[in-house]
Order: sequence, then structure tokens, then C-alpha cells
Amino acid sequence: MRAGDRIAWLMSLTVCGGLYSAAAMAAPVLLDHATLIDGTGAAPQPDSAILIQDGHIAAVGHSGAVVMPRGTRTVDLSGKTVLPGLISDHSHTGLVKGTKVDASNYTRDIILAALKQYERYGVLTVTSLGLNNSPLFDQLRQEQHAGSNPGADLFGVDQGIGAPDGVPPQGMFHLGPDQIYRPTTEAEARAAVDRMADEGTDLVKVWVDTFRNGVPGAKGYPKLDPAIYRAVIAEAHARGKRVAAHIHDLSDAKALVEAGADIIAHGVRDQPVDTDFIMLMEQKGAWYVATLSLDEANYIFAQHPEWLDDPVLSAALSPELRAQFADPAWRAKVLAAPLSAASKAALAVNEHNLLTLYRAGIRIGFGTDSGASPTRIPGFAEHRELKLMVDAGLTPLQALTVATGNAAALLHLSDRGVILPGRLADLFVVSGDPATDITAVDRIEQVWHRGVKTDGPLVAR
Repeated sequence: MRAGDRIAWLMSLTVCGGLYSAAAMAAPVLLDHATLIDGTGAAPQPDSAILIQDGHIAAVGHSGAVVMPRGTRTVDLSGKTVLPGLISDHSHTGLVKGTKVDASNYTRDIILAALKQYERYGVLTVTSLGLNNSPLFDQLRQEQHAGSNPGADLFGVDQGIGAPDGVPPQGMFHLGPDQIYRPTTEAEARAAVDRMADEGTDLVKVWVDTFRNGVPGAKGYPKLDPAIYRAVIAEAHARGKRVAAHIHDLSDAKALVEAGADIIAHGVRDQPVDTDFIMLMEQKGAWYVATLSLDEANYIFAQHPEWLDDPVLSAALSPELRAQFADPAWRAKVLAAPLSAASKAALAVNEHNLLTLYRAGIRIGFGTDSGASPTRIPGFAEHRELKLMVDAGLTPLQALTVATGNAAALLHLSDRGVILPGRLADLFVVSGDPATDITAVDRIEQVWHRGVKTDGPLVAR
């Protein structure tokens, strides 16, 4: 680590260390008279009370039935709904600044700013699924786990594994040599997994895609050799790590699940899923993360310039990105691009497949690929994902359960994702009832992270 980074890290631990230890010293808080959506899939519970103590949920019950310790402070949430903090199973950090993707963006300040933005939108746990830079990523993960800095908690994949000269494309992402491994042999692949495991990565990531993205005539990139990804999966499992796979096509998704991949990290977008795939996912117990908003983000801001007047979007825009979205020439170029038409088709297929797999009982996680490109906007993308899931045919309550309880289960996190005694007090308060109107998630009133009320609301009332 550079000396300056080392000093900054030590200062953050000294000055900010135990940021959320304030929760342990603060008086208990009772959130009272709220509608409760607990993340388990249960029906909303009106006139509920949640007791927060020492950064955790101490009790949950009907208003008036929760015993309050002496000195408890009461917050009246009449007309509001409390949910668990949202959890992203697929995002990225440190790739984007303004409208640019570059290795130089992988800095402490840029990552922490993004984590703070996620937190403001009620996304309190983020999985940065690859293209990370060690040791900074490993240090920040530990700091966020300890609550040493404001912002979302951080999990993820250290670097990840792609094909030589393949996906993710070097020219598009301008990656540093320490942000991805591109092994050419099975031995190199196993060694890359071992290095990530030694660094403490939560998962291992493989990219198996050509990046044609359904565009007719697109050239595409070399795809990762099946022998390489099979070696990766075997070594990861030997080291106790699960494997998430980036895919686009059904054939690749089938091959990877058959090889033992644990998480399909994007939805199948080239054709409808079939019975064979559903049975394979069920037999293997694999998870599926659709990332519906990924394709939509390729065109939606060009299609809706009026969204610039939406304060919920404005809260997430850098000046550079706002200027790009406002530029008529940029909008016309995007809407005329073959990728936009292909992305609309891909979204339709993705929505169909999500509903099919959900109804078949396949385990569904929550993610957006936010932070991987400028238009996949941290926080805002997660709110779009919820709306797109409802557009796909899930009920609002089902979508919210996927984004909370299910998303925590995918990460094997038993301390969050649902509102039950003993869990972290990671809570997201909105006006109205998102179980009947999913757009209510935009009406953010409060965010409580480990029992501490954060800055807010997102949009001034």
C-alpha cells in the first residue's frame, strides 16, 4: 500500500473507528405506529413497533405491546412503512467517476462515496462482484464490516477470472493488471483462485460471455474456455468459496450450472429458459440474479430526458452525468444505436425468464450491476430493479422480499435482511405502502444503519 493510503486508512480507523459504536452508547429507540414489512414474505403488519438497542433489533410487536427500557426515545412513524435495508448481491465499486470507467477510479474516496450513496437510497449491504483491487478492497471490506466508515457494508469478489483478450473488455473498462486474472491454463486458473481465497474473497467470479449482447453482426470477444472455468469452480469449492458466473446466453448458463457454478449472476437474455434449465437449477440448488436494470440502463436515460426533473434521480447524478443525459446529441446517438434495440429485447426476455424461474421455485437473489458503468447508478438502479421486477409479474411484496430476506440468504448472512429480534437494525423507512405501490420505495423518509439514523431524507420534504 502507498504510504499516503496507509496513513489515510489508519486515520479512518482512529477517527471513524467504531462509528456505529455510538449505537451502543445511545438510548434505546422505539419506532412506533409503523406498517412493518419484515423481509420474510409475510403480509405487512400495521401499527407495529420496533425497539432498537445496541445497534440491533431488540423487540418487534404491535404498538403498545413492546416493553421499553427506561430512557427509550420514541419515533412516531404513523403513515410510514419500515422495511429491512435493501441488499445488492451484484454491484461494482471503484470503476466509475462521472462518465468515465477507468482503473484510476479505484480509490478509497470514490468507493466510500459510492457506499454512502447506496446508504442514502436504503441499500445497506453491497456485493462488489469482481474487478476489485487488493489490498484496498480487502481493507475497505473489513472497515465496512466494523462500521468504521459511513456507507453500505461491503462484500464481494476480489478480482475475478475472465478470458485472455476477452470479457470484461480491456478497452471498455481500462482495467489495471491487478483487477482481473486472465489464466491460460488450468494450473494458472487454480493459482488465481488460491490467491483470491488467501486474500479472503467472499466469492469467486467468472465471466463467460462474448459481449455481443444480442446485437446483430457484433464481432464479440473470446469466451472463457470451459476447461478453465471447470478448474476455477473445482478449486473454489475446494477452498470453501462459491462461484458466481456472468452469462448472457442460456447455453452458457446451463453449462456453468452443470459444472457447479453456485450463482448465475445475470439473467438469461437470449431466449426463454426451458424445463431442462429449471430442473438443473433446482437439482444443483443454484441462485439466479436477473439484473433487469442492466439492459434498461443502456437506453432509458436517453429515452426519458424528463427524468432529470425527478429529485430521486437528481440525488444520484454527478454534474458530468447530468450534462450527458441533458445533451440532445448524446440522447439521439444512444437511441439510434443497435445496442439500444437489442437491450430492449433482452430486457423483455429477462423479465419473462425471471417470472418463469420465480414461479418454478428457483432461488432468486437481487442485483443490478450498478457501478459497472456510468448509467448503472448506485442506489437509483436498485430502485429501478424493484419496479422492473414488478413489471415482470412479481407482486411488490415478492420483489421486496427478494431484495431483503432472499438477498441476505444468497450471501449466507443471517444477521440482516429480515426484521426480527437479534438482527442488525438496518432499516429503510418510506412514506406510504410499497407492498401495494412499489414506487413508494422512492419516498424515503429515514434510513437506520446498525441502529443509527443516517443523513436524510434523500429528497428534502
